[in-house]
Amino acid sequence: MATSARMRGKPRIKPAKKHGPDFSIDETWSKLSHNIVEIQKHHAENLSYEENHRFAYNMVLYKHGETLYKGTCKLIAENLDKLAKEQLVPTFPTVTADDPVQKSQAWETFLKALRKVWDDHTSSLSKLRDVLKYMDRVYTKTANVPEIWDAGLLLFLEHIIRPPIEDHIISAVLNQIQTERDGYVINRSAVKGCVDVLLQLYDEHEVAPVYNRHLEPSILKESESFYRKEGEDLLETCDAPEYLRRVESRFDSEESRAHHFLSSYTSLPLRRILENNLIKPHLSGIIAMANSGLDVMIDSDKLDDLARLYRLFIMVPEGLPCLKKALRETIVRRGKDINAASLSTELEDPSVDAEIEGAKGKGKGKARATNTGAQTLQVALKWVQDVLDLKDKFDNIWSRSFRSDRDLESGTNEAFESFINVHEKSPEFISLFIDENLKKGLKGKTDTEVDITLDKTITVFRYLTDKDVFERYYKGHLAKRLLLGRSVSDDAERGMLAKLKIECGYQFTQKLEGMFHDMKISADTMQAYQDHLSRTTAPDIDISVTVMTSTFWPMSYSGVSCVFPDQLIRSTKSFEQFYLSRHSGRRLTFQPSLGNADVRVSFNTKKHDLNVSTFALVILLLFENLGDGEFLTYEEIKTATSIPDPELQRNLQSLACAKYKVLRKHPPGRDVNLDDSFSFNADFNAPLQKIKISTVASRVENSDERKETKDRIEEERRHQTEACIVRIMKDRRHMTHNDLVNEATRQLSSRFQPNPLSIKKRIEGLIEREYLERCSDHKSYNYVA
Repeated sequence: MATSARMRGKPRIKPAKKHGPDFSIDETWSKLSHNIVEIQKHHAENLSYEENHRFAYNMVLYKHGETLYKGTCKLIAENLDKLAKEQLVPTFPTVTADDPVQKSQAWETFLKALRKVWDDHTSSLSKLRDVLKYMDRVYTKTANVPEIWDAGLLLFLEHIIRPPIEDHIISAVLNQIQTERDGYVINRSAVKGCVDVLLQLYDEHEVAPVYNRHLEPSILKESESFYRKEGEDLLETCDAPEYLRRVESRFDSEESRAHHFLSSYTSLPLRRILENNLIKPHLSGIIAMANSGLDVMIDSDKLDDLARLYRLFIMVPEGLPCLKKALRETIVRRGKDINAASLSTELEDPSVDAEIEGAKGKGKGKARATNTGAQTLQVALKWVQDVLDLKDKFDNIWSRSFRSDRDLESGTNEAFESFINVHEKSPEFISLFIDENLKKGLKGKTDTEVDITLDKTITVFRYLTDKDVFERYYKGHLAKRLLLGRSVSDDAERGMLAKLKIECGYQFTQKLEGMFHDMKISADTMQAYQDHLSRTTAPDIDISVTVMTSTFWPMSYSGVSCVFPDQLIRSTKSFEQFYLSRHSGRRLTFQPSLGNADVRVSFNTKKHDLNVSTFALVILLLFENLGDGEFLTYEEIKTATSIPDPELQRNLQSLACAKYKVLRKHPPGRDVNLDDSFSFNADFNAPLQKIKISTVASRVENSDERKETKDRIEEERRHQTEACIVRIMKDRRHMTHNDLVNEATRQLSSRFQPNPLSIKKRIEGLIEREYLERCSDHKSYNYVA
């Protein structure tokens, strides 16, 4: 406490005395102004920083800050005028040179001079700022004037940049940019030096630099004019790939220009100018350019050019829709060409279509049977392969050139769906293609290649709207493969079934899986039958039977029968008794249309083992007890066998008109006529012991079969539509007409695309049968069943 008292008793330190009579404003300013001039002459090394700082300090301290501030600004302005006169004005280009290089060099000299003046000025200004720190800290704040550095920049703007020099600066920068655009090399650092100056200068009370307010608008205006003309000229002189290369090069060069010696702020406006003048007005023109547009680039697999086109088009909002539309149109056009090619080369298959010629006054008819079914099959296979090739081509372009763009993918999918569904035979052709790839003995493809091909085919299958039509054809082809043992493998078949189930659901493949189940059960049944025969007296002819559940297998297989000879009847009765003893309440109907038989036939020279269809076996057995030289007419064979005309004609042609002529046709010829007769060819001879006589078959439907298929599909669709409506109404109980139609359309679209009018008819039918009732508002229904 005592110590504190003694400390409080000590006198305080007195402040420094002001320079009183010794301070003279005139003398101080005279010395300081002289030193400021010396600093501007770059003689600062001979001066005392402390002394000059004290001069400025005293002037502010003694309330002469205004004199100091204005006097310094005047000296800076005088120095700038001197620099402009001595260093800038002499570099003004006086003669316009014809040579662009010389003209560019002249402007380059001017820009370098400007930068030199700037560096000179800012170097001096930096030293003055250090000397006048006290003035900036005290006087400028109270007087509300810019600090000396900012004042110096404003003075530079006023005495150096303003007209006429400003016009020269703009002309110089524009000249350098144009020179570089024309392909010449310029000194970028000279332009950058000038741009940096303008970026650091601001008009008083403005927030944007002088560059943005004065130079950039001129650059953009000049660029707009240049690129508008550039776009028109390039479109006239270049093909599409070259145009795209030039445009992309312009984008790269302008980006580089903005990055290296202009402002980054200018990059985006310049880009917009390029987009609006080189891309947006010419989108359609580039795509449709003769001999080089989109179609030609696609045909020539110019993936790099297509990638460039995509990169440029997505820069503008209109670009992607334009490209999407063009892609869709080119795919649809190519698809229609594929469709037209298949229709122009496809022939109606008369091998199952008897054309009866002659009516009144003519007793002779002609049933033609040729092998055009195989030609039509090749047309079907080629159509699918062409579609797959087209899909591969555009998938490759989409992934490698279009960056897997989802918008473009939807456009290509719409295009494929469009032309595939225009072709009325597309469901049948796709099923035939799958059938061909799943057949045993397919040459030239490994299992992996077949699986890849089937995966691609599923992609095409997705585009089908009439999937129920495909199902009917696929069921028929699958049945033939299973019953005739032609499947490449059970795994491949089930793999394809799994793919279809993923696409369409369990309901789609339920019956197809039932067919596989029948084949397995039949194999077990035949094993049991063979065990049974070993314990009893076996019939003369061994048979192998596949028991098919009628609801699983194609309806076309029912009703095609014939009169079996006694030998076959005994064998079929034996199996029938065995089967019905194991399964009470069932009924067996034998269908020989897909059966085949091995029969040993004795000719004059040797015996041959023939593999023929069941129908052919029935025909051959008619000739077993026929004497030499005896023959049977077409009508006699038909009466004895009751084989339908199409099947009879095909099998007779196979036996008498094909490569192995087991029978003789009278008169000879390729076609089977209704008044022909046939005899056994006892002189037949062939080098092979075992011979397979294939039936002349049509795997592609003829017009009558196609009409029958169409009628059956329409009938099935009616039932499916009614069942769908009932399911919906049972769940909802009450719905408006529009809601019911929309929901039914949504649910049925996985199998086919229903017509709203057909749905309306089915609703009316359900009302008549009292499943539904119409409400009093006539716009909605109730479920009443």
